[in-house]
Amino acid sequence: MTPSKLKKTTADAVHGLPAPTAHHAQARGGAHPTFGVALGGGGARGLCHALMLEALDELGIRPSIIAGTSIGALIGAVYASGLGGADIVAYCRELFQKRTQIVKHLLLRVNVNGGFAGVLNGSAIPIFAGERILEALLPESLPATFEALQIPFLAVTTDFFSQSPCIVSEGRLITAIAASCALPGILKPIEINGRVLIDGGFVNPLPFDLLKGHANIIAAVDVSAGPQQSRRRLPSLIETVVGSTQIALATLVREKLKAGAPEILIRPQVGHFRVLDFYRIDEIFAAAQSAKDEFKRACEKAVAHHEKLAAHAH
Repeated sequence: MTPSKLKKTTADAVHGLPAPTAHHAQARGGAHPTFGVALGGGGARGLCHALMLEALDELGIRPSIIAGTSIGALIGAVYASGLGGADIVAYCRELFQKRTQIVKHLLLRVNVNGGFAGVLNGSAIPIFAGERILEALLPESLPATFEALQIPFLAVTTDFFSQSPCIVSEGRLITAIAASCALPGILKPIEINGRVLIDGGFVNPLPFDLLKGHANIIAAVDVSAGPQQSRRRLPSLIETVVGSTQIALATLVREKLKAGAPEILIRPQVGHFRVLDFYRIDEIFAAAQSAKDEFKRACEKAVAHHEKLAAHAH
């Protein structure tokens, strides 16, 4: 297998698809529209992406392409591998409801030399090796490469030194996911082809723009957090590091939407959860249930509108 190929630009030729045009997207869609799904970054809040994908399954909608950033890349890749939304929900529940077992599992799979780094300003901060963490947590059925996925998939990363987007669509899958999730202060940067990559949220936290021209209908799920109420205490060092990146992420999403929004934009009410609140998975799913229902209605409306336009065209 050749090394992963990285693209700075939007995916104009991803997985062999020709450069997108309005005519091309319409022709591919026909009477039945094609769906592109963008899953945003936001740490544990992104667990609710699985509910939105479950909604697509319940509607019988199969995306033609998926783009994901950070936790969105992780959930999106698992879905693109062929695991259904309901299966992802069940897998996540089983995984994160067993916190003690998870810790033991990680300690067995992540060695000290590869998994942790020292001290910052006198406070110990764990710096995990992202690939090893993912190997311990992701389903064993996840394929090794992008090429083995059932649905074309784009993982958004940030080139640390060029300060530009890197869209990964080929090569070793778990490496690309780890790069997209490499939040500074938590996960180590990933080096691919001599380029140092970190969390994709710094350049494109909600990558719906990458899907333009590749699908008739583009749906985006935004799990970035808005302003939070004060907890009446100073945040810890790690809370400050992680929270600061979330402020940047939310700001980028707002600016992107000023330039144009996707056909469907869903924002589950999960902003009050913190980035590392994975153990609160049941609460996250409960808070996002109304968004799942809203998402289903929006998808049904978009499909009906497209089919009406297609019927008039004929």
